[in-house]
Amino acid sequence: MAQDAEAVKDALSNFADAPLANAAKALLNALGYESERTGEVGTVAEFLERYEAKLTDRHLALFESWQNVELVFQVTDEEVAGTANLLAETAFDEGRIKSFLFIAAELAEGSSMRGASPSRSPAEGSYSRTKLAEMTRAVNRLFAMPVVILFRCADRFSLAIVHRRAHRRDDSRDVLERVTLVKDVQTQSPHRAHLDILAELALPRLVEELEVSDFDSLHSAWEATLDTEELNRRFYRQLFEWYERAIDECRFPKDGTGKGSQERQVIRLVTRLLFIWFMTEKGLVPDDLFTESFAANALKSHDSHGTDYYRAVLQNLFFATLNTEIAKRAFSKGGNPVHRDFSKYRYADLLTDSAGFLEKLRAVPFVNGGLFDCLDDFEGVKKGGRRIDAFTDNEHQGKGLHVPAGVLLDEEDGLFPLFRRFKFTVEENTPLDQEVALDPELLGRVFENLLAAHIPETRKTVRKATGSYYTPRRIVDYLVDEALVAALSERVTSTDGDAEYLRERLSYLLDYESAFDDAAEFFDSREKENIVRAIANLRVLDPAVGSGAFPMGALHKLTLALRRLDPRNTNWERFQKELAADRAAAAFDARSQDEREAELLDISQTFETYRDSDFGRKLYLIQHGIFGVDLQPVACQIARLRFFISLTVEQQPSDDPANNYGIRPLPNLETRIVAANALIGVAAPNQMGMDDNNIQRHIDELARIRERHFNAGTRRDKMRLREQDATLRQRLARSLQDGGWGRLEARSIAEWDLYDQNAAADWFDPQSLLSH
Repeated sequence: MAQDAEAVKDALSNFADAPLANAAKALLNALGYESERTGEVGTVAEFLERYEAKLTDRHLALFESWQNVELVFQVTDEEVAGTANLLAETAFDEGRIKSFLFIAAELAEGSSMRGASPSRSPAEGSYSRTKLAEMTRAVNRLFAMPVVILFRCADRFSLAIVHRRAHRRDDSRDVLERVTLVKDVQTQSPHRAHLDILAELALPRLVEELEVSDFDSLHSAWEATLDTEELNRRFYRQLFEWYERAIDECRFPKDGTGKGSQERQVIRLVTRLLFIWFMTEKGLVPDDLFTESFAANALKSHDSHGTDYYRAVLQNLFFATLNTEIAKRAFSKGGNPVHRDFSKYRYADLLTDSAGFLEKLRAVPFVNGGLFDCLDDFEGVKKGGRRIDAFTDNEHQGKGLHVPAGVLLDEEDGLFPLFRRFKFTVEENTPLDQEVALDPELLGRVFENLLAAHIPETRKTVRKATGSYYTPRRIVDYLVDEALVAALSERVTSTDGDAEYLRERLSYLLDYESAFDDAAEFFDSREKENIVRAIANLRVLDPAVGSGAFPMGALHKLTLALRRLDPRNTNWERFQKELAADRAAAAFDARSQDEREAELLDISQTFETYRDSDFGRKLYLIQHGIFGVDLQPVACQIARLRFFISLTVEQQPSDDPANNYGIRPLPNLETRIVAANALIGVAAPNQMGMDDNNIQRHIDELARIRERHFNAGTRRDKMRLREQDATLRQRLARSLQDGGWGRLEARSIAEWDLYDQNAAADWFDPQSLLSH
């Protein structure tokens, strides 16, 4: 396949300056597709005029960014089998249903593109996957045969194909389903994974390996080759092999939570690095940090068997960069007063140019979110404090830590070269459109595979013991749809009183396949406002969150509904401000007015920045409406990570360091996705005790502190709020005992530290989350 990949690379270079039709034909020829069946379609306006009757105004608007369109050629059974007669008809045959039609389109640069500074990311500024999928589906409505579209925009190329199936009641019609894209291939310096994906479509390979001989078998071969499931499985297998090597070669300090510490530490490392890898797709982290050449130049003594790279480069990136505001980044001066200030850089003595290293990382935004919190306890070791990350300046720095650079950088077996063999995308694939790349859902599969080997002595049975079974997306979508339609239909009244028709309309509202159709016309203004209000007040709790598949499914479906009903976020913003005002009115201390004003200002700024974006929708759904519980802390970490990525994808980087390069720091999700046993509640011997005003005051104050912690943006603020939380839990425990609770039950409440990423409570009370 290497030879095919080289041929693809050479052909892609034609897209730089060759006429569109010639460039497209050269690429297809390099893949073994040739045909004399072609035709002229004229200008874009002439092309649309020919098929105008088949397109709505909304469809026509999709073509406003098209500058040129070419009918490259048509591939039929004869061309596939290599039996085409050169004397036969060479014109495009619109009646040949069993054929592939290849069309090339030139897209304009400009307002239709997702705008971000090109210097921030090579992928930014390109057309969104959704936009390309809409275009592909619209073109396929015009023809009876499958249409493959080759899009060119500036120095990028995308290939799109729609899955078609026979209509169940009309054999003469096809139903257009999912659109699959090989997206944003850089024509001058293509990603290795893109070359491999395109090379796998080479006709000679398909003929030899998949026995392609006609249109039907070719159609099946294309679908099989572009199947993201197989791509994901390939990645999981290779990652799992790396994981087992890392278990053998790495050493980490004990996390203090029993057996399996080594495995949990490796999983934690993978989740941190996966998030960073997604960030490189957004241009937020320099990708050369993860190369052998960078390590050799940046470190005074680079050794593939040594830990200097992990400590001086990666730990500084985790804790002192991604978890520290840009203006506060600096190297620690050492000494007892600051040795536990985990926001300071360490290991200057291991670096050849510490000032240059600091400057290189200055362009990385502060992301917050808890994922990169250093897990070393602030308490001293003699007082029981743990050194899980071993990032302190004292004698415990690096103690018990051994992560060989080769485990990460080795060209054959290292984690980063493994990542580079695959293309990552920050957009989650949906049943409606997908990119042939690894999307954030893969974290669910990582969770399934790695957790199955989490505990060495029960490796063969741990999946059964922990319930770590991954649920396919189509099943998640079905269950989420059923739950949301039921919940919303209870909270919204149909104007015409027809409850069954309301359920049908709500199902349509949540349907991905109808996402591009106008949903507003099916609801009157009162219904639309009430649905948005109902979503704002909805609470979703998954008691066995796993990798976050169900909460993420709910987030995507509710975001879709809001986008279709309230495209400018007008009602959604108003309801969020109402909720903020209600919370402030319920508060009782002197700080509530300042907090209320700050929260209202934050909401206004969020929607001013992301007026036409899903960011504000997702942020406030996560803050107020979506919660999860799992007995395994590592599962909670992965679920939080998926939410972090989902928020990150909606933000557009800039070149302004004063504004954190356009990135709003991520919220803290420790009080939204918690580690606890959802099957066991806390015993309440005297329920009347819950009516005690003192108890309720403590509960309300705890909820307010945890709400403030969600948006806390600095380590100092987070630590202060966590200390207040711990103090209040002790007061609550004493008040519960005074109200008739037993000492053990009250103590279990006081000791449940939601912020401890390595511990799980042996009980759970839903109100501890849903009261936020």
